Amino acid sequence: MRASPSPPRALVLTGARVVTMDPRRRILDADVWVEAGKIAAVKKRSDRRTVGRSDGKSVIDCSGLILLPGLVQAHVHLCQTLFRGLADDLPLEQWLARRIWPLEAAHTEDSVYWSAMLGAAELLLGGTTAILDMETVRHTGAAFQALEAIGLRATAGKCLMDAPSAPPGLREPTDHALQEAADLCATWHGRANGRLRWCYAPRFAPSSTGQLLRAVSDLAEKADAVIHTHAAETPVELETVKRETGNDELAYLDSVGIAGPRTALAHCVWVDGEGIRRLARQQTNVVHCPSSNLKLGSGIAPIPEMLAAGCRVALGADGAPCNNRLDAFTELRLAALVQKPRLGPDALPAGQALELATLGGARALGLAGEIGTIEPGKRADLLVLDLSGPHAQPEGADLISRIVYSARASDVCHVIVDGKLVVKDGRLRMADYSEIRREANRWARRLRKAIEV
Repeated sequence: MRASPSPPRALVLTGARVVTMDPRRRILDADVWVEAGKIAAVKKRSDRRTVGRSDGKSVIDCSGLILLPGLVQAHVHLCQTLFRGLADDLPLEQWLARRIWPLEAAHTEDSVYWSAMLGAAELLLGGTTAILDMETVRHTGAAFQALEAIGLRATAGKCLMDAPSAPPGLREPTDHALQEAADLCATWHGRANGRLRWCYAPRFAPSSTGQLLRAVSDLAEKADAVIHTHAAETPVELETVKRETGNDELAYLDSVGIAGPRTALAHCVWVDGEGIRRLARQQTNVVHCPSSNLKLGSGIAPIPEMLAAGCRVALGADGAPCNNRLDAFTELRLAALVQKPRLGPDALPAGQALELATLGGARALGLAGEIGTIEPGKRADLLVLDLSGPHAQPEGADLISRIVYSARASDVCHVIVDGKLVVKDGRLRMADYSEIRREANRWARRLRKAIEV
């Protein structure tokens, strides 16, 4: 891998139309100044010919381009990137049992590393600057090594499965699973100037004992870490939890401490009115994954009803084998579109959808004070878009609508994470994509051979 470039002393992005996501000043013609990894100023546009001449600032000319906060995906599985295309057209239960769990069990340290590198490359090139990631049960340190190298902001954790019903190849003794998770937390939580953080990640209630879930709640509070799990994805899941615990799934999770602003629940497709009110009271984060829910036939989450009730909602692509993209722009567009046949064309407006992918994701990661808007003092996680292509023309249309309904991952020009330029002119700067592609394909072939796919 190539060495990381030294960060510039300061960076100025000049000439762009700035979508701040700050409700006080949403769209500006301004320059954005970055120093020490943070947004130092958003101020009146300067003459770009004079900026930086005498003080050594690095200047990026963004004339005619759009500057946004980096997009946040609050539910991904980087360990599954090498499984793309291997589990298509299956319902969730078969998708897991026949493909995903055997493939995860076959992972090695090297295959996890290159799976994370491939996924992170796709995310960065598509304008995603921060993620909430659930790895598999082993080799989570290798995923963190990849994330540290490539420059993505990530909150990630080892998958925890200790229940008798969990797959034998991935089930672990409760104490062992929790101890390894706590050790990894001690190693990685806050690493890379806080760019890398730990989450506790029980897979979902049916695969985790109450003992493990209660311990996760305590450990997460002690470490000031996020809890990341799945909930209410299918009726089968709800029925399983009801049969085994006697409780509705959300009520059960609440009873073992998996609830509140520290918790992110992926999917929440099968949630009724009482469940929505519960999530709103708790301020538990819901992560909407529209592509995954459609592809697996799980359903359509009642996101407008959740938002109307005051729920906190974010977006995520989920994993490559149930999507098959890690494209935040696809999720943005789908999130806005899938609700319209149910509730009408104004059910989830473009501006609200974009907020899910910025501030909503920041809240789910516990980073609302640090990312999600362009304003002084926030971390400099930024995205520069070129909307000059025919699919995003003409220019007179509402800018937010153009971004949500027309923009594509291929429109991304530059990406900045923590003040460092990690994508320039659509190319990775922290890693060699040809090497990632070569190694990812090599290890994907080994995994397919290991389970005879």
